[in-house]
Amino acid sequence: MSNPVLKLENVTMQFGGVVAVDNLSMEVGEGEIVALIGPNGAGKTTAFNVVTGVYAPTNGCLYLDGRPYLCEHPTGRAKHDYLGSDVEKFAGKPTLRKTPDQITKMGLARTFQNIRLFGNLTVFENVLIAKHMHAKGGFLAATFHLNGKEETRMRREAMELLEIVGLAELKDETASNLPYGQQRRLEIARALATDPRLLILDEPAAGMNPQETEELTAFIGEIREKFGSTIFLIEHHMNLVMDISDRIYVIDFGRQIAAGVPAEIQNDQRVIDAYLGVDEDG
Repeated sequence: MSNPVLKLENVTMQFGGVVAVDNLSMEVGEGEIVALIGPNGAGKTTAFNVVTGVYAPTNGCLYLDGRPYLCEHPTGRAKHDYLGSDVEKFAGKPTLRKTPDQITKMGLARTFQNIRLFGNLTVFENVLIAKHMHAKGGFLAATFHLNGKEETRMRREAMELLEIVGLAELKDETASNLPYGQQRRLEIARALATDPRLLILDEPAAGMNPQETEELTAFIGEIREKFGSTIFLIEHHMNLVMDISDRIYVIDFGRQIAAGVPAEIQNDQRVIDAYLGVDEDG
């Protein structure tokens, strides 16, 4: 794959004596929908937290559009206690630590398993706040009302986005009053308002009933079609994953055990043993 939007290179995340993600490498190409799956405790959310800058990796580098934004290697006591792979691989590279807000400005937007809307604000206000991520006018311009044209543009674009995602009629509704499925749609719309190069969805179908999950599956497909979005997601609902993913990575105990198109993953015995073959009622 040439020029991936997102690249993880031998990423390890260690907490004390626990290696939550071990030597993980993966890529997400332009316009792809790529899923990361695995059993509970496999390290999926930890991997997402590294990608979005919540955690700096213990070892490894991450790239957005070919530009490194996180790069670490263990030194001193951390090197002595390191339990992951390739301890020396990145020793010659400079440390690089972008913060989550800097990473968002670079073009990476995220939703969360537990919806994190501004519950007391309206649907429109939630999206408009995200639009301000790339506002050019500063504090003084806002104080003295010198950014009127920019504010008008952002309000217009926020409304256009709500039209596209089917929430325009609810623009004045308080976010916390929306049904769960519409709250999830709003959270995704708010992420899209930052004009991301990569949209990261952390278990978007969590807590949804079958009908809501089906509607979400269609909605994610529409997002790619209408916005040309590149999407990276964690999800436990296998029907959703298999229906919309171009490629799937599978991890178990923090390590990659399989990668491929949905048909390959469904028939991979290692995946069946680790995840897909587990009786969820057992």
